[in-house]
Amino acid sequence: MKKTKLTMKEYIAVASMLFGLFFGAGNLIFPVSMGQQAGSRMLPAAIGFCITGVGLPLLGVAAMGISESKSLFHMSSFVSRGFAYFFTCALYLTIGPLFAIPRTATVSFQVGVAPAVPEKLRPLLLAVFSLLFFAAVLFFSLRPSKILTWVGKILNPAFLLFMAVLIVTAFLNPMGSASQAEASGQYAQHSFFTGFLEGYNTMDALASLAFGIVLIEVIRELGVTDPVKVSACTVKSGIFSTVPMALIYFCLTLLGAQSVRKLGISPDGGTALYQIARHYFGRVGGAFLGIMITFACLKTAIGLVTSCSRAFSEMFPKLCSYKVFAIIFSLFSFAVSNVGLSAIIQFSLPVLMLLYPMTIVLIALCLMGRLFHYRKCVFLCTMTLTILAAVLDMLVSLPDTVRNILPFGRHLMGFSQVLPLASLGMGWILPSLIGFGVGIGILFFGAKHSAPDTGESAEN
Repeated sequence: MKKTKLTMKEYIAVASMLFGLFFGAGNLIFPVSMGQQAGSRMLPAAIGFCITGVGLPLLGVAAMGISESKSLFHMSSFVSRGFAYFFTCALYLTIGPLFAIPRTATVSFQVGVAPAVPEKLRPLLLAVFSLLFFAAVLFFSLRPSKILTWVGKILNPAFLLFMAVLIVTAFLNPMGSASQAEASGQYAQHSFFTGFLEGYNTMDALASLAFGIVLIEVIRELGVTDPVKVSACTVKSGIFSTVPMALIYFCLTLLGAQSVRKLGISPDGGTALYQIARHYFGRVGGAFLGIMITFACLKTAIGLVTSCSRAFSEMFPKLCSYKVFAIIFSLFSFAVSNVGLSAIIQFSLPVLMLLYPMTIVLIALCLMGRLFHYRKCVFLCTMTLTILAAVLDMLVSLPDTVRNILPFGRHLMGFSQVLPLASLGMGWILPSLIGFGVGIGILFFGAKHSAPDTGESAEN
């Protein structure tokens, strides 16, 4: 039965599903770490973080609904078929075996095991832990099971309840004042923009394009089929989901800022969260936090391996089956997880600096697409200049030892500063606007009589 809106019960169910899709361990550790570094500058940092960690994912799923995209590949085909293959593969690999899946194991280990064992044994124990972790991930990824439902309905609520108790306890008995904690690093001068870039690490905007079709299909199955109404339901469901998510981010950021004077700045958010839990609840609290995060990460990893394997088996059906892709991704994730949490975060930054500008621009173009009838020239011109600037941002964000061995690597930093906002990691904005202007110019002055390009050619 067709209808124009969902019932309140359906909105709550869809919002709960959306929250479960996006909120994982990374959403917990990065706000805490940001709070410790931002200190008294935590408020603008948290606002910037929420724009990329909450706002963009919401816009991402809305863009899929408005553009009537059938998949990430179909959505990115508005630019070109070649770009669709590149962007879809790069995005799934990033939220999959290159960074996000290995991070689930390292976060679990960092919070649940590392604090309880001697430092010299941690590399060996990480290998053993990650081997068992990904063995379980592969087992459940290859076999239909109710573990995802069980974990989602029991362990995740228990974990969030524990986090709520921890946050309330910390606010009633703060370790220190956030206003007295000094901001460090880039947060001292550019807290908002640094928080904006820190939100990249959640990878939720990327995930919104990969998993957004799930939300769209659920809304359509509930009887809402008109693209405009689907988008409206998506946004409303997203608001129900992302408002509490943003509230959690602000609370965790404040929690981190309050802990600095007593605990100092931890090497990563997982360690900080464990130390905070142990401060208030002792060893039992730290152990319980570790167990809950491990199960939450296990659920996330199973979902990511499943979705990535399905996506690649559909794009390359003659290359490998779903089962083979699942095995490959699990083994590769196991290998990457053993480089450690800090290393994974460090090496993921250049990739995110490349993918996020493309993601933001693709979302924006799909949201505005009806204004220019989704003409390919607008997508292509805008994305071409965006990619050029994003590649430069990626190269600049490489570690010094890597960047300096590249041709002209020592001059990249100076060259990048020519672009406005480049020092803040957003040098792509002006080139994107120029590309959009060129595309609109071509549309009106050079291709007035061309037929609208809906992206359907990518499916043929």
